[in-house]
Amino acid sequence: MQIGVLKCKNEPLVAIIPKGVATLIQMGHQVQVEKGAGVESLYFDKGYSEQGAKISDRNTIIKTSDVLITVSGLKISELRKAKEGAFLIGKFHMDAEKKLIEIADARDIYVFNLELIPRSSIAQSMDILSSQGSLSGYKAVISAADRFQGYMSMMTTAAGTIPPARVLILGAGVAGLQAIATARRLGAVVEAFDVRSAVREEVESLGATFIEVEGGQEDSSAGGYAIKQSEEYIKRQQDLIHERASISDVVITTALIPRKKAPVLIKKRTVDAMMPGSVIVDLASEAGGNCELTVDGREIVYSNVTIIGDSKLYHKLPYEASRKFNNNVINFIKFVFRDKHNGSKVDFDHDILKSTLLHLPKVNLQSAS
Repeated sequence: MQIGVLKCKNEPLVAIIPKGVATLIQMGHQVQVEKGAGVESLYFDKGYSEQGAKISDRNTIIKTSDVLITVSGLKISELRKAKEGAFLIGKFHMDAEKKLIEIADARDIYVFNLELIPRSSIAQSMDILSSQGSLSGYKAVISAADRFQGYMSMMTTAAGTIPPARVLILGAGVAGLQAIATARRLGAVVEAFDVRSAVREEVESLGATFIEVEGGQEDSSAGGYAIKQSEEYIKRQQDLIHERASISDVVITTALIPRKKAPVLIKKRTVDAMMPGSVIVDLASEAGGNCELTVDGREIVYSNVTIIGDSKLYHKLPYEASRKFNNNVINFIKFVFRDKHNGSKVDFDHDILKSTLLHLPKVNLQSAS
């Protein structure tokens, strides 16, 4: 197949790195990469060429590729130019999905959204949310430590002993667990909250104290994500978070419910009660934020508390973020076309493909019936 790698115009990442090109060519594919696609991630055209990729212009790649790979989508006008029956692989904001599917339907294009990869062991190597979330969790702690006007670890000096910073992590998913591990490595005292009692063991294994509110609802079918809670539970949850946040130096929030507004865990009254110089890093800002005062994409100071709203802190590590994204995409392509060389059709009934496929072309629906 002809695989095309497109430059992302609103993110510094690139979907495939030069090493990935070599892997795709070994699999028997031809690869063309848009000129300058990896520059912001420090992957240059020369590196792609040396691995066997053809450097081409965007328009040519869109028109001639059997598989189009991007980090965060195509313009609708560009999708109209894609080959009929092409595969489009990337991540797409749900607000753009409806229009995307309309064009894909007219062109019989398969559209896969890698943000919808299920949380399962077999899909773990393809999970872009986990790979990027891990980087964001790490960077959240580093960013908070940079703003915090004290030491993260205990420091004993001739002038006296300085206690370690107190860090509160809200949400113990991939980003939260990485934040716990990073904060502990820096010497902080860490507490973590999550509505899912199943994560207690992981939290405690990293050296943090697990705090919880009894009576949280859990759902094994939620794919490892939190679910919406009762009003009574939310009230007790907010009281507990208010108590713990008010004595914390750093609070990092990571709580998300897929495709819904992020739960508000930190109210204005809690920020008012926090110590001057405290820092909040809100990784759920793009979905409305876990803090009531968060402004997405901005760093603000309220009542002497710094609040950083950034759901894409992995953008600060584009070289590594691109490498991880590349690995996820390569593993996804290997899985989708795993039996292609035997003449077998793509298994669209598999849970991984059913979860990520936004649009199944009419031609395939007709053949399936």
